[in-house]
Amino acid sequence: MSLLGLASRNQKTFHPKKSVPPGNKGELLQKHIDATLGSGNLREAVLLPAGEDLNEWLAVNTVDFFNQVNILYGTLTEFCTPSSCPMMTAGPKYECLWADGVTIKKPIKVSAPKYVDYLMDWIEKQLDDESIFPQKFGAPFPPNFEDVVKTIVKRLFRVYAHIYHSHFQKIIGLKEEAHLNTCFKHFVMFSWEFHLIDKNGVAPLYEIVESILQL
Repeated sequence: MSLLGLASRNQKTFHPKKSVPPGNKGELLQKHIDATLGSGNLREAVLLPAGEDLNEWLAVNTVDFFNQVNILYGTLTEFCTPSSCPMMTAGPKYECLWADGVTIKKPIKVSAPKYVDYLMDWIEKQLDDESIFPQKFGAPFPPNFEDVVKTIVKRLFRVYAHIYHSHFQKIIGLKEEAHLNTCFKHFVMFSWEFHLIDKNGVAPLYEIVESILQL
């Protein structure tokens, strides 16, 4: 069964795939991403295309990363439950608390599936907000757009860290470790290229990140 097929069985956590609206600049950039990823050269795939706007590039790739994590985690929801994962951890040293700064201002302890559900809802609302992620050609991005993307990337990284630390054996059982590793490598190389994460931010998976980037 495909990743998408597996994820579709778990509709509660699985969010519909986000696509770039046809007819805007992001659609061309999405085609560029698909073409360069297809070449297998991830270092080339993450580079800002010549003459393109950085915010547009960050926006299209952020949607892409949301979709990738959404589908990957969706394959694991029958294994990642409140009883099996009562805390959102990334190994024994790291626990993630949830706060969105709006409805939940004080960080709270939640189970891993609840954390991911909160996170995906939170990201989805921002992707749908045209004052943050404008859809129309030429519409301005907010002045703090890079900071918005950094926060999204930081939190998506936590989902990868939870998957690797808590569910990697299940990923192997599903024969999806190559897909997970490729998605994560793309995510890390892009995030590093545009300074969206740093060494402190990747501490739970530092050895993997180090091997990807050859730090």
